[in-house]
Amino acid sequence: MSKLNSNPVCIRLAEIKDASVIAEYTRRIASETEGVTLDPETVLSGVTNAMQKTQYGFYVVAQSGSKIIGCLMVTYEWSDWRNGLQWWLQSVYVDPAYRGLGVFKKLFSFVVELAKDEHNVCGIRLYVDKSNAIAISTYQALEMTPTQYLVYELPLRD
Repeated sequence: MSKLNSNPVCIRLAEIKDASVIAEYTRRIASETEGVTLDPETVLSGVTNAMQKTQYGFYVVAQSGSKIIGCLMVTYEWSDWRNGLQWWLQSVYVDPAYRGLGVFKKLFSFVVELAKDEHNVCGIRLYVDKSNAIAISTYQALEMTPTQYLVYELPLRD
């Protein structure tokens, strides 16, 4: 029996009480995708800061029973080309025990519905490691398409 059959998945906006779980999942993302170990206090402070300052964005969580099993963060980018906001999905994480069960799809659908209700959101974007075939196929199955852009970065601090 699937873990989700006994407890339906609830998708909701994150609350401050969820910050420690989101911070832990954020640390796991860094470890799994880039082999980076992040400082727990810095990440918790970063998550809490984002939750308290809505101009930075917001978090969405997937919950099964009392357990948060996945999360993502939405941040904003203004598009003068489209006179609207691009929503960027970041810090996407689903607990390994719940992967492949449609949890990300539910998180994504929730965000799409929120974006449609806002009327000033012109698109939803994310970046993905080009070697992450599972994630790429998931995003394509949700009708997301690759763009022509590469991401460049100039780090200003660790």
